Amino acid sequence: MIGFAMCASYCTHKDSLKLLHSICQKHEVIPILSENAYSTDTRFGTAAQLILELETITGHKVIHTIKDAEPLGPVTALECLIICPCTGNTLAKIASGITDTSVTMAAKAHLRSDRPLLITLASNDAMCANLKNIAELLNKKNVYFTPLQQDDIIKKPHSLVADFSKAESALEYALERKQMRPLFLEANK
Repeated sequence: MIGFAMCASYCTHKDSLKLLHSICQKHEVIPILSENAYSTDTRFGTAAQLILELETITGHKVIHTIKDAEPLGPVTALECLIICPCTGNTLAKIASGITDTSVTMAAKAHLRSDRPLLITLASNDAMCANLKNIAELLNKKNVYFTPLQQDDIIKKPHSLVADFSKAESALEYALERKQMRPLFLEANK
């Protein structure tokens, strides 16, 4: 069973859902939403639509509270937890050991069971405020990243986003306890 957590990088939800469809062809998946993703309507869609789509694709109720995420390590053993998309805010919290959301609790509970966590990052500040957190997590046992690239080197020079087309392969690497390489890809132009 795979855990699939989504944070509030709303512009990447479409890519995340496409990935989720593909993963569900091979694995049973438990969906997890951050509190913001669970409750916020945006120009990319409504929260109710997102919840319905996740529950339809996976056949499971969405986990969206700290209380419901806590058993995802000791009680509900996941083969891997994917955070897709993972925001810079969530990345910083995981790197700092802060557990104050459903997604950070899922990550903490999962990692304490010594199983792989795959981060599929989408962050506008990844190459400034969050670069140290990427480095911190690369040094942690059982934490892996989907390969990253700059998505707009002119308008968003500090932004990094995972290459969602490589996320399923990155999952297979993480299940083997390996980091997919190269980690940093050529920037989109």
